[in-house]
Amino acid sequence: MNVMKPVGAASGHKVHHLPATLETIQWGYFDGDVPPALRINSGDYVEIECLAHHAGDAADVMMDDAIREIYEKVPEETRAPGVHILTGPIYVEGAEPGDVLECRVLHMEPRLKYGINFVAHWGLLHEEFDKKEHVLVYEADTHKGVARPVFQYEYDSPEKPIPGRFTTVDPSQRKPVSEGIAVPLRFHFGTAGVCPDQDGKVSTVPPGRFGGNVDNREFVAGTSMFYPVIRKGALFWAGDTHFAEGDGEVNGTAIEAHVNATIQLILHKDKKLKNPVLETPDMWISHGFNEDLDEATREAVLEMIDLLVREWGITRVEAYSLCSVAGDLRITQVVDGVKGAHMAMPRNIKR
Repeated sequence: MNVMKPVGAASGHKVHHLPATLETIQWGYFDGDVPPALRINSGDYVEIECLAHHAGDAADVMMDDAIREIYEKVPEETRAPGVHILTGPIYVEGAEPGDVLECRVLHMEPRLKYGINFVAHWGLLHEEFDKKEHVLVYEADTHKGVARPVFQYEYDSPEKPIPGRFTTVDPSQRKPVSEGIAVPLRFHFGTAGVCPDQDGKVSTVPPGRFGGNVDNREFVAGTSMFYPVIRKGALFWAGDTHFAEGDGEVNGTAIEAHVNATIQLILHKDKKLKNPVLETPDMWISHGFNEDLDEATREAVLEMIDLLVREWGITRVEAYSLCSVAGDLRITQVVDGVKGAHMAMPRNIKR
């Protein structure tokens, strides 16, 4: 999982460090008017710190001094229109609209060993659970590669929820969890992408062609996400990191956690994309986004057809056939307003 971590600059590329601080994070929005937190050249490495927006639900285990400062000093009224904490933006020299930016993930590791799964009112089955929200805290065991639930409590849902608000719960209200559960760790970015084309503050909640809150659990170390560049400099952000997530993210969240990552940002002048494409060691994964899940799945398939025609030189009919006989159509998430679907295609079909 945690592979390919560079120990120094290769081929003249620099290694940059981008901490999550009051000066380098935005809470709830992408904004093309925000000055770059970092300027890099194509191929440079960035060691980036990413924070979760649910640390206030268990501050005793989810915060260090630097995280607490951000939670205490970012005014609550500015945490909008979305909810996620993003680190950036990173300006990539030479990036122009129409280019493609590759985010190659080399290494990911937890900053702290705890994460939060929030059973939320925006989840798929809120009414089935008597419209009650819950917090489950998980502990990561990196040696065994799993996360285990350690306690839970019912969340006293406010009428107007504020992202990151501290929740005070008496220890006696923290209930034990069932024993024997071990969820495989899959450190990944829930939200990452380039600057959208809209002006002003753009919510981090709905994903789009710029990426954003895609929530693809396959976006782990050893993979690359390719984004269509929309603005000069690309302006790349990352955040909303997770310990693990299931396809669909049905109760509203993953295991939301703070993760440090090493990435390499590479500019491509010879590629053209409509939506982000994820490349893993053995698959291509295309994405579709729409408020209507049927339309999102349709878009994901069309994107895969275009990719196969472009990469393999086959006909659209042949590509459509492969989508049906070899591709896997999956639901990325159904809880972010704009729903996400993705199609995974084995890359070893063409030999």
